[in-house]
Parts: sequence; C-alpha cells; structure tokens
Amino acid sequence: MTPDVLAQVQSFLGIDTLHPGARMLRRLIPAAALVAAVVGPAPPILAAELGEPVAAPVAAPSPVTRTGASESANTAIRYGNTGNSWRTEVKAPGATYVKVHFAPLKLVAGDYVTVASPDGREVYTYYADRSKGSPFTEHGGPGFAAMSVDGDTAVVTLHATGARHGAQLTRQGYGTRVTRYDRGFATAEFAANNPRPFSVCGNDARKDVVCYQNSHPTEYARSHAVARQLVNGLGSCTAWRVGNTNRMLTNAHCVADAAELRSSEFQFDFQCATCGGNNPRTGTKVSGQDLIRTSSLQNLDYTLFSVSNFESIRQYGTLYLDVREPTANERIYIAGHGDILPKRMSLFEESDGGATCKIDVVSSGVNTGYRCDSSGGNSGSPVLAGSSHKVIALHHLGGCPNWGTRITLVYNEIRNDIDNTSGIPGTPVLALTPSSGTVAPGSTATATLQTPTISGNPTLTLSATGAPVGTSAVFSPSAVTAGQPSTLTLSVGTTTAPGTYTITASATGATTTPATYTLTVSGGQTPCQGMKVTKTGTLTPGASQYQPDGSFFQTTASGAHKACLTGPTSANYDLYLQKWNGSTWPTVAQATTAAASETLTYNGTAGYYRYQVKSVTGSGTYTLGYNYP
Repeated sequence: MTPDVLAQVQSFLGIDTLHPGARMLRRLIPAAALVAAVVGPAPPILAAELGEPVAAPVAAPSPVTRTGASESANTAIRYGNTGNSWRTEVKAPGATYVKVHFAPLKLVAGDYVTVASPDGREVYTYYADRSKGSPFTEHGGPGFAAMSVDGDTAVVTLHATGARHGAQLTRQGYGTRVTRYDRGFATAEFAANNPRPFSVCGNDARKDVVCYQNSHPTEYARSHAVARQLVNGLGSCTAWRVGNTNRMLTNAHCVADAAELRSSEFQFDFQCATCGGNNPRTGTKVSGQDLIRTSSLQNLDYTLFSVSNFESIRQYGTLYLDVREPTANERIYIAGHGDILPKRMSLFEESDGGATCKIDVVSSGVNTGYRCDSSGGNSGSPVLAGSSHKVIALHHLGGCPNWGTRITLVYNEIRNDIDNTSGIPGTPVLALTPSSGTVAPGSTATATLQTPTISGNPTLTLSATGAPVGTSAVFSPSAVTAGQPSTLTLSVGTTTAPGTYTITASATGATTTPATYTLTVSGGQTPCQGMKVTKTGTLTPGASQYQPDGSFFQTTASGAHKACLTGPTSANYDLYLQKWNGSTWPTVAQATTAAASETLTYNGTAGYYRYQVKSVTGSGTYTLGYNYP
C-alpha cells in the first residue's frame, strides 16, 4: 500500500493520537473503495443490513471502542501526624471504572499506597520501588497509573508501617499526588460515544459465556483464556493467551507499539456469574510487558506480546492455533468483550438453536469472512474452529460479513515466538475457574476444571486433595479425555471449621501441573453475632478497609463502643476505632494481637466514628460486628 493510500485509509478509519503511545478509532464512515485496498474484494452485502443500498462490502476494524474520559486532578496524599493510614476517595458517579494516575511515590521504606474498591473486592498495592507490589501501567510521563477499579469509586490510602511525623515528612516532599483519573462511561454516555455498529448481522445472538456452560462446555472452557483490554484507560479491545508460554495476541490497531502496550491492562475472568445476571466477577488484571512482534493494520493487523504477573493468569488456560486454511461452511465461534461488556460468546448467527456461525468467505485478501456478531471492543477476539476448538482467525474487521485475519498467515510470522504444541511434554497445565470462593457451612461451591489438550488424547482420572474435615470434593465426570472439562463440587459440611483451605486438583493418566482452589469457609457461631451492626469484607496481605462500607457512623450520645472481628484462622488481622476530630481520623482504640480475631471496647463521647480492619499477614474474608451508644 502506498503512503498516499495508507493516509487515506487512516483518515477513513479515524485513527487519532490521543496521548503519547496511545490512540483511538472514531466511528467509521463507509468507504468501499478504501475497503478494497485493505481487505480485497468480497461478496456484496444485502442493503437491509446497513439500512441503505451499497454496491460493495463495507468493512472496517471493529474500533477501539471509546469507553471513557480522562479527568484532571491534583489531590495530594500526605502523611498525617496521627494514625497509621490516610486516605482519599476518587469518585466519578455512574462510572463503570476508575483508573487513578499518580505522580512518583516518595515513601518511607516499607510504606505503601493501596488503590481499592470500597467493598474491598479489588485492592492494588504500590511501593516506591515499583518492582514490588501490584501491576501498573505507564503513560509517557513521570509517575504511573494503578490498575483500574470496577465501579465509580477508587479508595486511595497511604499506609505507614510505623509511627510517622507527618508535618516533617510533608516538608521533605514525602507522599504522592493523584494527577488525573480515567473514568468509564455510564450507559447513556457510552451509547452517545458509540453508535450501534454495523457488524451485528441481523439479530444480535450473543450471550454471556456462562449461558453455554452446560450446553457447550468445551466452548465455554476455551473462553476462559480471553481477556478484556483497557487501552490507555480510555478504550477497549479483546486479547487472549496463545500457546504454553507468556504470550498473548490482539490486533495491531489495539497495540501498535511498546509504549501503547505499557499503557494497557488486561482483565481475565470478567464475565457474569449467571446467565443474563449482569453480575460480572472482578477476575484478574495484569499489565502489558514486552512487545514481541507486530504487523500493522494494512498488513496482518496483529500484535504478539507478554504480560506482567503471568503466573496469576495461568489458571485461565490458553488457546492454540489451528494452522490450516478455513473451509467453506465450517462451524466457528467467537468469545470477546464487544461494547466493553462482560465476556460474551457468538455461537449462532441469529438466535439460539438456529444456524450456527460458519465460514462464509474462505479467503479475501488476508481475511476469512463470517456473520458471527461482533461490535467495538471485539477487536482482537479469537475466531475458533468448532472442529478443533483452536483459533483459525484473528477478528479485526466489521461489516457483515465480518472479517478475521487467517491465522495460518499470522503463524508463519510468529511460529518461532510461541509454543503452539497442544500440551507441553511433561507439564500440561490444569486450570480451575473460578479459582477461589467463600462458602458457608452446609453449602456448596462449584468450579470448572479445564484439562489441557495432550497428544494421543489420553484419559485423565481426576482427584482433589486438601479439603477440610467434613467437606467433600468431587469431580463430575471423574475421568475425561484430555482437553475436556469437568466440574468440581465442594460440599462444605455443617461441622467444617471456619478458615481458608487450599484444594489441589490433580490428574493421572498423563503428567500434568495441578491446579489449586482457595476455599474460604465462613464462620459459624462467632463473637460478632448479636451485635447491632454486622459487616463483612475481604482483605489481601497488607491491605485495609474502613467500615461501615468505606464510610462512617454517627452516635449522638456518650457511652460504650464494643466491637469484635473474626478473620481467617491463618491470618493476623488488626482492628482500629477512629473518631473524626474536625480534620483527621485519629485512632482512639485498637486491638492488635497476633490472632485473626480481635475484640475492642471504648467509652466515648458523641461524634463520628469508623472502624479500620487491617491485614498484617494473610488474606481472606472477615466479619466485623459492633455496638455503639
């Protein structure tokens, strides 16, 4: 493609430079002549699909969907003279996520900053030495950005590990500053910025992936390796694990260079827990690490890269490439994050039980065509062959038919950069999804175990160890052909002691790497029962939360405050009661034994109070109960 033609295509596609190392794609204007330069000739489209007559197919990249806006901020986070933590909240009412950008951290050794959701489901920890702590992203200037927090509020807290003289540290420049934050669009704002795409072909037949857990278990299991990408805090694509090592694929128009990769985060397991439930899990978020290889939009439109904290996403499994040409009418399916929604699957063209998605155009330029529904945010999604459940194309263009780069062309360029062997000799990996859960005595929890594809298709006999006394762990089926899933059911007995336990899932019949499930059994009778107020939460090591619900309560009379805290048996949780003095929240009473559970009493005057629950060591759920005058 000549530079002049490329410039026209870029103009047509609406590629903008929004920030160093990041860009977005505006809504697309049909331009059939330019499409031919990108994808080559293709069969005509029915006029009804686009609402107007067209003489040639209209195809364009499913755009990097504009999912949010960046807001300026200049909020200092400083050490105080009392207490051991100081916090602020970044609120964007109605936002779907908040991503906080920081100036460089200057902290006393051992101290740290956390960015958390108010309910404690997400907690990210950052030290002055960024090689420690949680993943982060970079955006071309000093400082860094924390992982995004789902919802409209991010709680930013500076934690001290010892006594601090706040005024002196402030004069010396210690602390940090929130320089800006990105917020995810609310529903109406998202719709205004992203008109309905023309890559939904007729009826939108996509459903939450969990809707297919029982009817299409293999397709459901393969979807676990697919993640939502947040580009520079402002846009959305889809990416997925490929092969047995730390490698992922997406489109080049989603990640064009190393700087754009460093500004991106990837969220695995962002999918609804129930079909149509609008109850997505937080999952696991990692950031981009190394750009391995890329081919531009006008060529094959792919980027191969690695991510930080790779071990944290192994549990979601991986996908392999089906290195062959597509065939006409073969069944396919797509899992992805169109419209930045929780992960959905496109299995059918119009509705469940109707015609399945299939290859309609075997080859057109570098592409293969299909009528599986997609939309902005699906860019980078894997197109999987129903016969092998391996990737046969990399989705990147919309227009009905929609288009994916034929994966055999991509493989020819990346074959030396990935391990596409289905099952690593000696160490294929089992994967459990979800990998943790909290269960009350007398209740059950389930997880899907995905077994790896192994040469020779051996039969794997499954077992689970580590269940606490009174709890059973059963696989159904108990033996599967390698590559097939099984369901693990954990039945917690009424006599099982509260605590956190690690269940290990193993297989015989081939050498595999076990998977683990963290089971938290919530308390039965605890000292917190009978209290006026009861709150629960979940902590990670070193994190803290404020109760009630990240806020405070008021008492209008003097008298006794009584509180109790019950945490995981293997943890050390501390409890602090704090009272507002007009400018800060000094601690007025505390319980800081080396145990997981604490009790606290305090005689106080009328005023505003709050409790801080802090993990010294360990993680898991806790229950806080308290009375006040």
